[in-house]
Amino acid sequence: MAKLYFRYGAMGSSKTANAIMVQYNYAERGQRVLMVKPKLDNRDGERTVLSRCGLSTECVFMEEVPGMDLSGFDCVIVDEAQFLTREQVQYLVHIVDDLNIPVIAYGLRTDFQGNFFEGSQWLMAWADTIEEVKTICWCGKKATCNARVMDGRVIKEGDQILLGGNSQYVSLCRKHWANGQLGEK
Repeated sequence: MAKLYFRYGAMGSSKTANAIMVQYNYAERGQRVLMVKPKLDNRDGERTVLSRCGLSTECVFMEEVPGMDLSGFDCVIVDEAQFLTREQVQYLVHIVDDLNIPVIAYGLRTDFQGNFFEGSQWLMAWADTIEEVKTICWCGKKATCNARVMDGRVIKEGDQILLGGNSQYVSLCRKHWANGQLGEK
């Protein structure tokens, strides 16, 4: 029985590296994986999924998946799943329930303001299994929040989506996110 998995974590928790390693594990056993990302995510090139630690793989866009024949795949892995729409998450449910293909979606749970992304909200609602990929704050506690940083300080206003990496975002525990603390002072 296939399942829909949502594996979420704060920025820098190795979600993409985990996705690529899971793809490798399937391939090592002779199984085919379809690696997917939303078209919105163009930071690493059009059809590339790239982790901060340097692992990379080719992918297709989520927007292309509904028109594809998925019968030859043993698993679908989605990176940056927070950027999915409700309808795209519904399509992942269809892949699991009607095509009996497991789907593993990786993404952020919340944005820099602490609000759900659309894709994450529906994955939290509909996933069969929800797992946290953990990372730590500068203080050593578990980081659960994504802080947007501008001019050396945490900001909490602006557009929900601003693609960026370590230069614009940092993972913090809830206390330090709420206080806007980026390190000991």
